[in-house]
Amino acid sequence: MPNQPPPPVIQTGPLKPQKFSLRMRLRSFRFAWNGVLLFFYREHNARVHAVAALLAVVAGWRLRISAAEWTAVLVAIALVWITELINTAIEKIMDHLSPAPHPQVKEIKDLAAGAVLIAALVACLIGCIIFIPKILP
Repeated sequence: MPNQPPPPVIQTGPLKPQKFSLRMRLRSFRFAWNGVLLFFYREHNARVHAVAALLAVVAGWRLRISAAEWTAVLVAIALVWITELINTAIEKIMDHLSPAPHPQVKEIKDLAAGAVLIAALVACLIGCIIFIPKILP
């Protein structure tokens, strides 16, 4: 057997604390906003969800929904966007790790998409509960 390099050293003890840096915190916010912008520029579903969110916000404003109803609407919008962002990240990771079709990759992607579907259905139900009684008294 030819000489092989030694395995990498993995630190198992506590992590070394890092000094707080405002510059590093601001930099991480810039990375996060970049991710949000990429999401809206590159993902068609993000734009569909943005239109639905805009319609919900306009309806809430026009129908003068209560603070509690606003909370439910905003949490529903956030839930859909968060699950869609996570789904997109999972899809991109799986496409990178396995460019060729694979049944396990399909299953992973389907599960992530299922999370978005559930979030969107719950958001629709919340919208119906809040808006239908105000539109059809």
